[in-house]
Amino acid sequence: QLQASGGGLVQAGGSLRLSCAASGFTFDDYAIGWFRQAPGKEREGVSCISRDSSYTIYATSVKGRFTISRDNAKNTAYLQMNSLKPEDTAVYYCAADPVGSPIVARRGLAEYDFWGQGTQVTVSS
Repeated sequence: QLQASGGGLVQAGGSLRLSCAASGFTFDDYAIGWFRQAPGKEREGVSCISRDSSYTIYATSVKGRFTISRDNAKNTAYLQMNSLKPEDTAVYYCAADPVGSPIVARRGLAEYDFWGQGTQVTVSS
C-alpha cells in the first residue's frame, strides 16, 4: 500500500513537501507518480519518476516549481512543491506503476496499480 502525507494549508508562494511511503511490495520494482484532483475536476498527472530516478516527467503547470524524488532504501517518494499557487489546491495522490524498465516513467493513470489515500493541499491567495 501507499501512504501519502505532508499536505496542509499554505499561503501562495509557500512550499510543501509531500511524502509517499510504500509497504507490502518491492518499491524499486515500480515507477511512482503523483496525481492531483481538484473539486469538480478530473484527476490529473503532476509528475512521475522512474524506478532508478533517472527519468522524470512534469506537467507543464508545475515544471520549474515542483521536484519529484525517491529514496528506494526508505521505500519513500517525495514531491517538493515550491512557489505554490491557489490553482495547485487539490487532493494529491501517489501511485505505483509496475513498469518493466527501470528507466521509464509513464503519464497515464491507467498504468498505475497501487494508489495512496490522498493528502489535501490548500493554497490560499
